[in-house]
Amino acid sequence: MENQHIIVRVATPDDIHYSNTITDEMESSAKARGTGIAKRSPAYVELKMQEGKAVIAVTDKGDWVGFCYIEAWGHEKFVANSGLIVNPAFRGHGVAKSIKKKIFELSREKYPESKIFGLTTGLAVMKINSELGYEPVTYSELTDDEEFWKGCRSCVNFDILTSKQRKNCLCTAMLYDPLEKLKEAEEKAMAEKAAAEATATTPQLSVNASGHMHHERRRRRFKGNIRLYERWLRFKRFVLLNSKKEGGATGSKKKFFLF
Repeated sequence: MENQHIIVRVATPDDIHYSNTITDEMESSAKARGTGIAKRSPAYVELKMQEGKAVIAVTDKGDWVGFCYIEAWGHEKFVANSGLIVNPAFRGHGVAKSIKKKIFELSREKYPESKIFGLTTGLAVMKINSELGYEPVTYSELTDDEEFWKGCRSCVNFDILTSKQRKNCLCTAMLYDPLEKLKEAEEKAMAEKAAAEATATTPQLSVNASGHMHHERRRRRFKGNIRLYERWLRFKRFVLLNSKKEGGATGSKKKFFLF
């Protein structure tokens, strides 16, 4: 990596020669983590490159660094940024964050009204998603497109997903809702305007007192709770994998409540 400049850009048909390297790394990385991701063929990755629905990171010397692609589901009501992978030699240098930011911008450009979601077992990816505006959600808030869920069949934890009636698994679901974000921005602008007007007309009131006059909708917050989520992920993994060992695909007789 030394003395190499990393370029993060939208992938093109000229990048298809990287497809085998990308899919091989996706598979080996999933095995190393002990968790699964939907397996993709080189041909599928090449298609995403040809459609302009992928982001790739390469060095100025032509070495492959990272990759991610876009998938649309439910008649384009939902969009997923999938298959994020970084070359092990370039990990720990912010490459994943740069790719996620670029693929998020590309998704917003191509599908401005779609909800963007992702499923991940990685705390680092959850943190990046949170910085982009995603929030943790239940599986019921994701697409019900059967084709999307079929992609989980190649995952080593697919039997856990099916045993939980597709309501839970080791992955954490995160969602960016553009309509909700627009409403939040409007509410914030209105609150700030009202606070400014109140301060101007009643100078004896402090800023804090003015702020309390306007109740903003509570939002689910991930930022600042990394350790809490890390403990939650460990617990969730323990419960689901323990259930899998004791009860197989049908689950054990022990009852655990996972939200």
